[in-house]
Amino acid sequence: MTSSRKAISSKLIKTDVTLRDPKLRKYVPITHPFDLKRLQDMLAKHGMVYVKPDAGSLGIGVMRVEAKGGAYRYQSGTRVYRFSSFDKLYQSLLLRCGTKRYLIQKGIHVLKHEGNPYDFRVMIQRSPTGKWVCTGTAARVAHPQKAVTNGSQGGTIYSPYDLLAPKIGREATLSLLRKMETIAYLTSVQFGRAYPAMDELGLDIAVDHKLRPWILEVNTRPDPCPFTKLEDQSIIRKIIRYGRANGRKYDLTCSKAKKAPK
Repeated sequence: MTSSRKAISSKLIKTDVTLRDPKLRKYVPITHPFDLKRLQDMLAKHGMVYVKPDAGSLGIGVMRVEAKGGAYRYQSGTRVYRFSSFDKLYQSLLLRCGTKRYLIQKGIHVLKHEGNPYDFRVMIQRSPTGKWVCTGTAARVAHPQKAVTNGSQGGTIYSPYDLLAPKIGREATLSLLRKMETIAYLTSVQFGRAYPAMDELGLDIAVDHKLRPWILEVNTRPDPCPFTKLEDQSIIRKIIRYGRANGRKYDLTCSKAKKAPK
């Protein structure tokens, strides 16, 4: 069954579409609808999870939840809440979720820059001839006081090479970036099958300490703002050109994301 929709808001539906490709399954963190039993089980197994709105964007409402030595805590925005029991943690999260549908995702211990976590936004778009093409990858370093990396939450945008190459070398960096592009392409094939009208995706990909990539989220109306902060402006120009060919117009007023220091 296919659809003419160009955008999907539900993260759980997008996770389901991604999981249809056996090659992609190993890159998708375990994700479930939020409930008491799943939260308890996933915290016991993984120690850290993310609780996020099923239909949220820009990192709004995302909470990092941790359990360690019988103590519990979660971070929302710049605030950290601590609890002496699981029940107190759960009740607090329930209040914060309100009537919105939330999900739980296994936490990934991602690479860090100067102590702050970072991940990658990989943009893939249909070219003017209709083929899926990766048009840019940007690294997003979290604001020092926040758990999310989004530029809209005060994150700093870097070229992926500038963060990865000094740590893992040029060859390993190129190999990792190629792998991310392959993941983005395989994902675009799945979404293109399910939603033939879809013409661009922005994948949020985290990398753990074993250099394994993880698809944190697939954005079907990706904000190209991070790419305006890169030194190489040919990337954003290409994204705009491809977007225009697909009838897209972007708001490039990107005041919250920061440019990497030189």
